[in-house]
Amino acid sequence: MPQPANLLIVDDEPNTLASLARAFRLAGHEAAVCDNAAKALELAKSQPFDLIFCDVVMPGKDGLSFLENLRAQGNETPVVMMSGQAHIEMAVRATRLGALDFLEKPISTDRLLLTVENVLKLKQLEAENRQLRQRLGKHEMVWSGEVMRKLMAQVERVAASETRVCILGETGTGKELVARALHEHSSRAKGPFVTLNCAAVPAELIESELFGHEKGSFTGAAGRHIGKFEQAGQGTIFLDEIGDMPVAMQAKLLRVLEEGEIERVGGDKPVAVDVRVLVATHRNLESLVREGKFRQDLFHRVFVFPLVLPPLRERRDDIPVLITHFADQVRVQNSWKPIAFAAEAIEKLSQQLWPGNVRELRNVVERLMLLATDDGVTAETVDLVLPVGGVALPSSAGSGPLAERVQGFERETILAELKRSGYQITKAAKTLGLERSHLYKKAEQLGIDIPKQRREEQ
Repeated sequence: MPQPANLLIVDDEPNTLASLARAFRLAGHEAAVCDNAAKALELAKSQPFDLIFCDVVMPGKDGLSFLENLRAQGNETPVVMMSGQAHIEMAVRATRLGALDFLEKPISTDRLLLTVENVLKLKQLEAENRQLRQRLGKHEMVWSGEVMRKLMAQVERVAASETRVCILGETGTGKELVARALHEHSSRAKGPFVTLNCAAVPAELIESELFGHEKGSFTGAAGRHIGKFEQAGQGTIFLDEIGDMPVAMQAKLLRVLEEGEIERVGGDKPVAVDVRVLVATHRNLESLVREGKFRQDLFHRVFVFPLVLPPLRERRDDIPVLITHFADQVRVQNSWKPIAFAAEAIEKLSQQLWPGNVRELRNVVERLMLLATDDGVTAETVDLVLPVGGVALPSSAGSGPLAERVQGFERETILAELKRSGYQITKAAKTLGLERSHLYKKAEQLGIDIPKQRREEQ
C-alpha cells in the first residue's frame, strides 16, 4: 500500500463529502471534510495537508477565491479543483492561481486515487532534490591525514554490511557525517536517510517522533503521523545522542531492534519496518550502563561495531584542508569572491585546542572571512578572533610531572588572554569563565604580576 496521505475535501454537497472521504479512507488515507471555504482556510492554517480537493461553485466564498486566499497566506499545499459546471475560462483561471489540476465531476475513484499517488510521488522527488542539494558540500567528509584515513577505511568496510554501528566522539567531531557516509556506501543508499537527535526531543514526544501516532491518540493528534522508523523504510535511521534517550523509551527501542516492527502511539497492530539503525553519542555508554541510566541489553544491541571519531586536536594534519573546504562553502553561500588565507593564519589556527572541534573551526572560518581585508585572512585577522575561537596550545607548558605541566598551561593561557584583552581584567576574567577576584588570585599563585606585565606590554 502507498504511503498514506493527509487530505482535505472542501465541498458544499454532503453526499460528495461522504463518498470521497469513504473512498480515500478505504485506500488507507486520512480525509478531513469541510462544507465551506472560510472554515477550510482556518483548517488549512491549523494543520498541514498533503493535498486539498476543492469544489469551485459553493455559496459564499467560491473555490477559486479559496485558492487565491490560500496562496495569499503563503500556503503552498497542492490544490485540485473540482466542478460539475466546468468551462475553459474557469480552468485557465484556476491554473493561473496555482491549482495543480482541474477535474470535472463526476470523478471516478481511480482518477482521484491516481491524483493522490502522483502528488505523493512529486513530494518525494522534491524532498530528495532538497536533500541532494543540501548534501552537496555540506555533508562531505574532508581529511588528508593518516588518522582519518584509517577511520574512513573502517567506515567503508562496515558500510557494506548490515552491522549496527555505534559512532563515538566529542561534540562537533562529525558523527552525523560518518553516519551519512555509512549510509551512502551501503546497499541502502537509494533509500532515505532519516535522523533524530534523542537529546533534542522532549521525553513525552520521542515515542511519537520515532514510531508515529494515530489520529486522536492524544490531545492535538488531529491526524495520523508517520514516525521516523517508517519514514526510513528501506533506508537508514540515525539516532544521535542515544545516551540521552529516556530509559522507558530504551525498552521500546529494544523491542523494535529485536522484532523488526513498531507500533504507532494509539495503534492496535504492529507495523513491520525494514531499516538499518545507526547510533551515536558523546557520552560513555558503558558508564551509563553501570549507573543504571542505559539498559545493558540495549547496549549490546547497538554497540556491535564502535567507530571512535578523533577530536580535531588529534588530527591537526586535516586543519588546512578543512579551512579551504569551509572557506569555499562560505564563499559560495554568500556569493563572495575567493578570500585567501595566509600561511601564518593557517599555522595559528592549527595551534588551537578546538574544544568545539570541526563545528567550531567552521564557525571561526566564517568569522575570519567577514573580517578579512584586501590582503585576505592574515595572522592579524586570526588574532582578532582567537579570544572567541579557542585557546592556543601553550608553547612552554613544561615537560616534567603532570602538575607542573598543568601549571605551565594555566600560566600561559592566562598570560595570552590578558594580552588579547589589552589587560582589561574584567574582560579577561569573563572570557576565561572566572570571577575577577579569582583571576587575580590565580595569577598570584602562578607568579604572574599583572601590573608589571601591563607595563612591559606597553
